Amino acid sequence: MIMDSLFTDIATYVHESEIDSPLAYETARYCLMDSLGCGFLALAYPECRKMLGPIVPGASMQGGCRVPGTPLELDPVKAAFDIGTLVRWLDFNDTWLAAEWGHPSDNLGAILAVADYQNRVKGESLSVKDVLTAMVKAHEIQGILALDNSFNRVGLDHVLLVRVASTAVASKMLGASFDQTVNALSHAWIDGGALRTYRHSPNTGSRKSWAAGDATSRAVRLALISLTGEMGYATALSAPKWGFQDVLFGGKPVTLAKPLESYVMENILFKISFPAEFHAQTAVECAITLHPEVSDRLEDIERIEMETQEPGVRIIDKTGPLNNFADRDHCLQYMAAIGLIFGELNANHYSDNVSSDSRIDALRGKMVVRENESFTTDYYDLEKRAIGNSIQVFFKDGTSTERVEVQYPIGHRNRRSQGIPALQTKFANSLKEVFGEEQQAAILGSFESPERLESIAVKDFLNLFVKKTDGLDNALA
Repeated sequence: MIMDSLFTDIATYVHESEIDSPLAYETARYCLMDSLGCGFLALAYPECRKMLGPIVPGASMQGGCRVPGTPLELDPVKAAFDIGTLVRWLDFNDTWLAAEWGHPSDNLGAILAVADYQNRVKGESLSVKDVLTAMVKAHEIQGILALDNSFNRVGLDHVLLVRVASTAVASKMLGASFDQTVNALSHAWIDGGALRTYRHSPNTGSRKSWAAGDATSRAVRLALISLTGEMGYATALSAPKWGFQDVLFGGKPVTLAKPLESYVMENILFKISFPAEFHAQTAVECAITLHPEVSDRLEDIERIEMETQEPGVRIIDKTGPLNNFADRDHCLQYMAAIGLIFGELNANHYSDNVSSDSRIDALRGKMVVRENESFTTDYYDLEKRAIGNSIQVFFKDGTSTERVEVQYPIGHRNRRSQGIPALQTKFANSLKEVFGEEQQAAILGSFESPERLESIAVKDFLNLFVKKTDGLDNALA
């Protein structure tokens, strides 16, 4: 039986392609740094910490995979879950926007767990350079699949692509043969896709913060299963009636829009300023720009006109009650209101305490959101990849602010010179939340020289991030 070509195309890329893009490796180093920092910030939240640790309490694996920012040592499957959950918890890690959306650094859960396992437990000579290579490839698989294939339109969540990309790179890192990687990929598609239920009203909830950890963990499990010699399924995608395409994708073929190289990592979007759903990043920047002009005149506002891209309307244009943190950080109006009122946006602004401020819902009630077709066109343009938003505030006396428009967020490739220093500051600040000064200095020092960083053995790199204080030990007990 002829194997679905998507499986062999991905396996060929993972096993045979060399990454020769200096820009991709440079961006991957920043992505590694930023993803770890997002995890350290997430450790401040009890709801996140409760997800961490061995599945059976007390069943830690001495000498196992390290979970950065914690004292945990786990098997690679659970370590992948924990790392992926930490990276994703605050919706502050990198983003990719296309027909499908997603966060390719979610794959770091599988990559770091498997690399540490192979290096620490199996004695394989893996370095941070190997981690970066795997990151470039996982980003590419997830991102290129996202260009033309809109799983959200059939109700499936984008973590499907995390499972697929992580399965591919994890199998290779674990020593799988080409055929074993193909087999593992077939299982990743047979698993189907999680529903987007937990990302949308009336069911928006915290599962969206651990769904990627779950996906990357499942990928490691499937890769390990493939190593036993378990069979694959040649037409898991294309089989009439029973394949993924007919069952879950409306009969449409799942395609690769362009050859797999390093395009996605080179063009990845960093979340630098705000822990917010990415379609709203520039809207929040517009709101903060207008804050000095409107914060003392909130009661004088008649209406607020907001323009966004079509995906922004579809995903985060929300009216009515917002029930929890997860509802609020996916509401365009809520995030813009915070920017207008407070002149900033951080994770604490999604708390019940802040959301009870009556001024927020009062402003939300005055907002009119509509699509700007040029924003949508530039959003899908592969050369631009803009994420435009605009805001204009109108007052009861007939006056108004200027219309403020931002096309590219600070985390966009077009603003790298402005964004990278801010990204480094974001990382340094995240370390202060978890580590003492000596450990902070050692961690920051490891990133100062690209050559030195890439040469560090994975186990030695992760040892830099072991948290030893009693407070966190007790929290994870």
